[in-house]
Amino acid sequence: MATIELRTAQDGTKSYRVKLRMRGTPAQSATFARKTDAKHWAEATAASIREGRHFKTSTAQKHTVGDLIDKYITDVLPTKPKNSRNQLLHLKYWRDKLGSYLIAECSPALIAAGRDSLLNEPFRRGKLLRKRSPATVVRYLAALSHVFTVAMKDWQWLSDNPVTKIRKPREPRGRVRVLTPSERTRLLTACKNSKSPSLYCAVVLAISTGMRHGEIVTLRRGDVDLERKKIILQNTKNGDRRSIPLAGLALQEIARVA
Repeated sequence: MATIELRTAQDGTKSYRVKLRMRGTPAQSATFARKTDAKHWAEATAASIREGRHFKTSTAQKHTVGDLIDKYITDVLPTKPKNSRNQLLHLKYWRDKLGSYLIAECSPALIAAGRDSLLNEPFRRGKLLRKRSPATVVRYLAALSHVFTVAMKDWQWLSDNPVTKIRKPREPRGRVRVLTPSERTRLLTACKNSKSPSLYCAVVLAISTGMRHGEIVTLRRGDVDLERKKIILQNTKNGDRRSIPLAGLALQEIARVA
């Protein structure tokens, strides 16, 4: 059962102290500037205790979600340079949304509320207001989930990952689009007539090998082995090293520019 007590400081500032008592668990308490926040915390904490998701470790009781995210940004994010800019944006959202809560108070219900805000609240891009797609919201959740996973497995700050207990937005099925032979011919002709000396070769590589844009634009001469007719990608999206076979027009173009 939760009780909320109104407190008024000497300067007239009001705050709301909420106490939650549930059988078989220690009493929980927190203070908020708004009564609605106090009610939300009480409901979310009670739900997480009933589900067995309320973390009881001393670290989870001592550190906030903001502390956790800041540690992740300092210690882990620099080791993931490929997508660190987007991840930093996602983590700043969660720090603003949940940073004031203790880790022990960060329940699936609170994260679900943040997910719903991402889906429903428009954001400004330039002069336009837009809504985030389900795929974008999934990336926000993935960024937060990895923070909790690292904290659970490597730092022992908590015993479970609350993000795994909420539903992810359903992403629409991707559209499969394949160029027809005539479209491919027109595309390659336009690339060959382009002022860019490398555009034709880049598009030929993309069509022939399926290499990603980032892999093509960062390709170096040392990555090309003409004798063995292959390209060695040193650092792929998944962090693995892999070999791409070369043949036909792709091999001719690489040999021409290498």
